[in-house]
Amino acid sequence: MKDRAPEPMLPEPYRIERILKETGDTFTFELEPVNGTGGAAFSAGQFNMLYLFGIGEIPISISGDPGKPSRMVHTIRAVGAVTKVMRALKRGSVIGLRGPYGNGWPIEESRGNDIMIIGGGIGLAPLRPALYRLISEREKYGRVILLYGTRTPADILFHHELERWRGRLDLDVEVTVDRANTSWRGHAGVVTTLIPKAAFDPLQTTAFICGPEIMMRFTVLELEARGIPSENIYLSLERSMKCGVGLCGHCQLGPCFICKDGPVFCYNKVKSLIALREI
Repeated sequence: MKDRAPEPMLPEPYRIERILKETGDTFTFELEPVNGTGGAAFSAGQFNMLYLFGIGEIPISISGDPGKPSRMVHTIRAVGAVTKVMRALKRGSVIGLRGPYGNGWPIEESRGNDIMIIGGGIGLAPLRPALYRLISEREKYGRVILLYGTRTPADILFHHELERWRGRLDLDVEVTVDRANTSWRGHAGVVTTLIPKAAFDPLQTTAFICGPEIMMRFTVLELEARGIPSENIYLSLERSMKCGVGLCGHCQLGPCFICKDGPVFCYNKVKSLIALREI
């Protein structure tokens, strides 16, 4: 297994070995290094910079299993110039990759606690590696709860895995949609409506949250109302990153650089910043 490339701004070539269509605008790339060095070790919650020659570079969280670093997995929503071109790529295409960068979810530090994972939309992708880690060491944690919300049933990511996780006796998994259709038989409502129904020990719970910022703000308020201390709440903030290594300043949030000091932050550290629109 290789270490990070000595030049942090130099992409390494990775080949697309598999493409999975997740939703109408979201897809997953499974990548392997062209030079065959075995991939790069990463922590759940870290991200890579993905590069297309002549098009541009974007930060994408790793959505694969940290226990299987030989294949880098990224789940991508086609919303901009780079991602729309990526969606048209075929198996065997080569793209550039830098990383992994940033810090991850405090998984080891949370041993013995109940773990609550709350995702909104594509925010489930950066949380998935944390769930892989927790499952691999399930006996070291209390309750493990996954609450996931999307706009519609068609926007749900990782359908088959969600079904497998729901079938486990040692996981509590609940999925909700904002707007249900006639075929939907599950819960309807925003993801915060699932929190009052969850069973956990608030003083011994660590929460991992990723999704749209407004969703994360209301989720934090609900968790604090349930008694979870703010120092036990962690958010993944992934906005505005450009270089990945804290050089360009594009992702600066007050005194923090999201790419270097995050993307995972303890809520205590950023709660006075993320509520300010001008930052």
